[in-house]
Amino acid sequence: MPAYWLARSKIYDPIEYKRYTDLVPSIIEKFNGKVLARGGQHEHLEGSLYFQRHVVIEFPTFEDAVACHRSPEYQKARLFRLNGAGNNELVIVEGGGSTPP
Repeated sequence: MPAYWLARSKIYDPIEYKRYTDLVPSIIEKFNGKVLARGGQHEHLEGSLYFQRHVVIEFPTFEDAVACHRSPEYQKARLFRLNGAGNNELVIVEGGGSTPP
């Protein structure tokens, strides 16, 4: 069953943040991830207006998604955004059908 990274970002330093985003695609690919949405047009419908960038990445399994995030490569890359370049909210959610009645 697939799983999804759902990320929302607020970027403070676009140049430093790009150092992070330049590294991430190859890391995601290593774990068979596929970017479904990254940035682009969005319409805010509810909740906080704090985040300005949204990303959805599909992985073959929940375990692949977690392994990608925990990988040494990703942990090293994320240091660029953790150093004040931006603020992220990231959740991994397993895909699947609706809740049974």
